[in-house]
Amino acid sequence: MKKNYIICGLLAVLFLLKFTNSSCAQILEPVKWSFSAERTSGNMAELTFKAKIEKTWHLYGISIPEGGPIATSFNYTPDKTKYELAGKVSEPAGKSKFDPNFEMELKLFDKEAVFKQKIKIKTANAFTIKGYVEYMCCDDSRCLPPTEAPFEFKIEKSTDSIPLNDSLAADTALAADTAASDTTQAVSAASAQKTEKEKSSILWIFLFGFLGGLLALVTPCVFPMIPMTVSFFLKGKKSRKKAISDAFFYGLSIIIIYVVLGLGISMIFGANALNAMATNPIFNVFFFLLLVVFAISFFGVFELQMPSKWTNALDSKADKTSGFISIFFMAFTLVLVSFSCTGPIIGTLLVEAAVSGKALSPFMGMLGFSIALAIPFTLFAVFPSWLQSMPKSGGWLNAVKVVLAFILLAFSLKFLSTADLVGQWNLLSRPVFLALWIVIFTLLGFYLLGKLKFSHDSDMPHIPIARLFMALAVFAFVVYMFPGMFGAPLKPISSFLPPMTTQDFVMTAGNDMGASDLPEGKHVKKGAHGLVMFTDYNEGLAYAQKNNKPVFLDFTGLGCVNCKKMEADVWADSRVLKILRNDYVIISLYVDDRTELPETEQYISTLGGKERKIRTVGQKWSDFQAATFGVNSQPYYILIDNTGKKLVEEAFSFNPNADEFLAFLQRGLKK
Repeated sequence: MKKNYIICGLLAVLFLLKFTNSSCAQILEPVKWSFSAERTSGNMAELTFKAKIEKTWHLYGISIPEGGPIATSFNYTPDKTKYELAGKVSEPAGKSKFDPNFEMELKLFDKEAVFKQKIKIKTANAFTIKGYVEYMCCDDSRCLPPTEAPFEFKIEKSTDSIPLNDSLAADTALAADTAASDTTQAVSAASAQKTEKEKSSILWIFLFGFLGGLLALVTPCVFPMIPMTVSFFLKGKKSRKKAISDAFFYGLSIIIIYVVLGLGISMIFGANALNAMATNPIFNVFFFLLLVVFAISFFGVFELQMPSKWTNALDSKADKTSGFISIFFMAFTLVLVSFSCTGPIIGTLLVEAAVSGKALSPFMGMLGFSIALAIPFTLFAVFPSWLQSMPKSGGWLNAVKVVLAFILLAFSLKFLSTADLVGQWNLLSRPVFLALWIVIFTLLGFYLLGKLKFSHDSDMPHIPIARLFMALAVFAFVVYMFPGMFGAPLKPISSFLPPMTTQDFVMTAGNDMGASDLPEGKHVKKGAHGLVMFTDYNEGLAYAQKNNKPVFLDFTGLGCVNCKKMEADVWADSRVLKILRNDYVIISLYVDDRTELPETEQYISTLGGKERKIRTVGQKWSDFQAATFGVNSQPYYILIDNTGKKLVEEAFSFNPNADEFLAFLQRGLKK
């Protein structure tokens, strides 16, 4: 009996400890700021902002691309009679890293970050500078909403003998300091540029280029030239050793020519311009049209050819010269002659390299392409007996071009979709995109079965087994895409598709509201899977009271990747979707919504004993979440009745287990 009491007592203590931890450690504050100021001369001073960052968390830099987190920014209460900012704020080197929360490369700071701002002082008297730092911090699985940290710098009275109205020396010193600071930052950024993710991305471009080179080998312009070129190196009085060395140099020349092309692209545009192309609507439309033109060329409507006088000139150069120079001109001739087939593949590769935003991508893409193209010429020269086992040239080479044409056509839509999303034109919704892909790949399947022919296709009296299996794979892919038209997530190809928010309709077993059937309200919309969502707490609660329904309270974020994963993977479960649609009123509050609140609705929050001005919609809901539920992370789901009281004590955060989420919703309904 005594033993049982001891066990029960231990369990009670463990329960209390767990409860204490869960209730007291919810408000996260992983970044602590400290501030200091120092006069550097009579009328110059430097402000220092120091951030201490907890382990596993990181802070973001002051320059963030569109679609990323909130950048760190410094906001001052202006007073031009006492001071003015001198130059831009300087930030530490940090590191460039792929952030899974926003699925992009971002500048991050771990452990500590020190920012500095120079100011020009206009008075000899002591004064105070006030303002706030706005920042956002995340770990590898979650983000906290944008936060403000108020600062106050006390600038002491000047004791310097330099007259305050004589600013020439100060301005000169400032210019020198700013230049030195910029140089230091540039060097530091360059040293931190090679991150693991960048290397992975560049490796992928290399592999993509290598695959493109292998595809180019089996086109009608390149494949027949392999035996012709190899036989040239083996004929005559050349020794086998000499023939092999010439073949190796021929392959090396091919690599040099294409790599120089890639280097030229990198040097002309540079990393910044290439990065801008990735999200620029005009460039993406241009890339879309370019790939469509390449596809039409592969369909046989016309051929992309270099001017014949170029190839003739190189031919004559190769004939007049000898040795390695002659071989180099032969390689150049191959590049120009095969352009009608390799041009579209190279063009597609360079487009993909350009939108990756990495300066080295065109170089690495061309390196992979040229290596794949050069390998067969070199290997067949070393082992000429292999030529006998090569398949004969024929209609199958044209079939390869047509298959590539269909793939290019489908791939081009990715760029049109990017332009549509960035430009907010709303032309290419997810179902429209899928419908186009379904049509394209269906036509490809019919072509592989011989039911669709083009002018340059030879008669196909029978269907080879390889084409039959390829057709089966294509039709299986078409069937797989059909449910996506009605809202299925299609995870393996989701990175190519427009986001779920562009889904026009969702077919489910329950009734789906049309756009005209939305409840009346200023803050109501259709969200993921066609679900009706209120984006204002009071408006949603009033609707729940009117319809006598419980509330599913969803604290989320526009840039919250884990929130989107929950919506795509868990909410999409038919059992979950049915309950959310029919049994709950959904209130989704976006803690990173930067819409400015009307002046009359802005207020001072004293949460945690600190005063903070609430200026935006997102700050309002973040403050509401922390003050009401003691939590400031997302996604965070709470079940409440239509008076605002919790139905179940526990909440639900990121957990991609649909069964557990369903059980959570059902517990709320039972209450």
